[in-house]
Amino acid sequence: MLVSEILAIKGKVLYTIAPNKHLGEAVEIMTEQDVGSLVVFSHGQMTGLLTFREVLLALNRGGAQWAEMEVGSAMLTAPLVAAANMEMDELRRLMVEHRQRYMPVMDGTTLLGVVSFHDVAKAVLEEQSFENRMLKNYIRNWPEQGSEA
Repeated sequence: MLVSEILAIKGKVLYTIAPNKHLGEAVEIMTEQDVGSLVVFSHGQMTGLLTFREVLLALNRGGAQWAEMEVGSAMLTAPLVAAANMEMDELRRLMVEHRQRYMPVMDGTTLLGVVSFHDVAKAVLEEQSFENRMLKNYIRNWPEQGSEA
């Protein structure tokens, strides 16, 4: 399965934020939209990724003033990105090796979407379920011994 197929299943709704916005605003967007990440864009270019992990680190650093910190000071500045034609197994390997639960999917400088580890797990389950149904159907329709085709 390709990353583009995971995006097709998930949908391509994108949530972005500017690096000069406050973390409080970012958390508000993340909770209202029920997303775990925001892609950070400045002047039409992706400059980083903000996930709940970076928010928690900023909370720990900023104390009571965390909500006033700028997104740019908390974001992951060089997130790994996936290509639409990347195989899901390669995507999983990268996510696990680099402990990055959210991966922007890029086509050059164009953001196509964000794939989460949850999206990958859901795609694996759907793929396995489909394969299981196909195998069970094949077994049910197994040709009898001695019959000639």
